[in-house]
Amino acid sequence: MQSRPVISAAALALLCGVLATSQTVANAKNENAGVNPIRLLDQKEVRVSRVEIQPGAVRSVHTHDDVRFHLWIPISGKLEVTIGSAKPLEAASGQAFFLERGTPHGFKNVGSTPAAVIEVFVKDAPSAAEVQSLGVALAALAKLP
Repeated sequence: MQSRPVISAAALALLCGVLATSQTVANAKNENAGVNPIRLLDQKEVRVSRVEIQPGAVRSVHTHDDVRFHLWIPISGKLEVTIGSAKPLEAASGQAFFLERGTPHGFKNVGSTPAAVIEVFVKDAPSAAEVQSLGVALAALAKLP
């Protein structure tokens, strides 16, 4: 009966070793190494992330097909952004870039210090009832002293 716990422990150790190896290999192959998105908010209507980008790190060209609109706002560091087939542009802190669903884009930290970006993703349009509720809430806020 003692062989069962030993076999279970061996299987668990083997599984942990395989998982650790696969994570190392995956990270070594990660073409977006040094790009760390941190989810700040995720609700039905909107998702907000802060993305930290190490010097020299590149977020390869990609799209967001799960959202209606996307605001990409650099907040620190020296970044270049590529949108669609356009040449890379310098992205100044505080500048906002507006992207529609499916627009190819990527970015790179061209500076010598870490950079950061805020991304706001507007999901598909809210229902009429949600818009009405928002209007009522905004009207109530407007009446506050």
